[in-house]
Amino acid sequence: MEQLIPPPLSLYIHFPWCVKKCPYCDFNSHQLKGSIDEERYIDNLIADLEQDVAKVWGRPVHSIFMGGGTPSLFSAESITRLLNAVRALLQCKPDMEITMEVNPGTGEYDNFVGYKLAGVNRLSMGMQSLKDSNLKALGRIHSSDQAISVYQKARQAGFDNINLDMMFALPNQSLEDAKADLVSLIELKPNHISYYQLTIEANTLFAVKTPKNIPNDESLESMYLQGVRLLEESGYKQYEVSAYAKSNHRSQHNVNYWKFGDYLGIGAGAHSKISYGADNKIERQVKYKHPQIYQTSEDGFIQETKILTTSDLLFEYMLNAVRLKQKINLSDFSVRTGISSEKLTTKLDFANQMNWIEIQKNTLIITPKGYLLSDEILKLLL
Repeated sequence: MEQLIPPPLSLYIHFPWCVKKCPYCDFNSHQLKGSIDEERYIDNLIADLEQDVAKVWGRPVHSIFMGGGTPSLFSAESITRLLNAVRALLQCKPDMEITMEVNPGTGEYDNFVGYKLAGVNRLSMGMQSLKDSNLKALGRIHSSDQAISVYQKARQAGFDNINLDMMFALPNQSLEDAKADLVSLIELKPNHISYYQLTIEANTLFAVKTPKNIPNDESLESMYLQGVRLLEESGYKQYEVSAYAKSNHRSQHNVNYWKFGDYLGIGAGAHSKISYGADNKIERQVKYKHPQIYQTSEDGFIQETKILTTSDLLFEYMLNAVRLKQKINLSDFSVRTGISSEKLTTKLDFANQMNWIEIQKNTLIITPKGYLLSDEILKLLL
């Protein structure tokens, strides 16, 4: 075994409620029925963190991400109380990235100034499309005009680091339609764009009733390549399969995931990955998924804890690494997993022969062909 060195640490905070469950969404989100008892949920988040803080005691936190669900359903006062508690319990780096997800159409623009005063310095907005017929097909609750208005209000509140999400390969969408939609988004000049295809996930409404006229694989590839070209021509550098950023605006939190960093997760259904260098082990932890069970369980918030095996680590490291558009340092693999890099390269020998990857000295490079066949690379590690 190599010596495992704990990597950078992030904090993820999950908010499990949405106004409406989108038919394509497989995240742990629950349609809101009535009002949210904000004080109770924030109390539970703080207690959850207090329960876990000993696992990461003394380690600095490099980023915070509040996701969901819809975190912006919570008031600025609640977010302020939560972040103040986080700062009291954890060693937070000054000026670190603190992201909040926002869904246009939920009235969050009234709180933008308050969120910023609480310490939120990056927003991630789920626009998905700027064409109303697409938004209707996706089950979104906002219009394109509302989305643009919310974005503008966020800018007016002083947010200078905003990600906008957009989907492609939508029902009845042509190559020309996808281009027009993306051009409209680029014209808003966000700092970061997440451009990803609609996929039909299990346990979603779309899995039960799949929309008709979804673009075929050939059209999907053309849309993806067209998007890559348009975004790069507009100054957005691709650094991950679906992530594009202006200079110095990569998502620090997500990059930590993809580089196999550690993260502490609090909230209903949140996941954690924690490395223990002294014991040379990596632990995964899952919190109770349903908000009611999460808030009422008598045995704490943790549903499951697992120590990762060598096979788990090989697969999980590459599951993240194949997403990033950069070389993989094999020494980094060893210090992040505690496993000799030879075990990884031996498992991937077939991929090397097929020119899906290249191994040069202490570096593993995924070829353009390999990016298109990343699932096949991962199968070699199962």
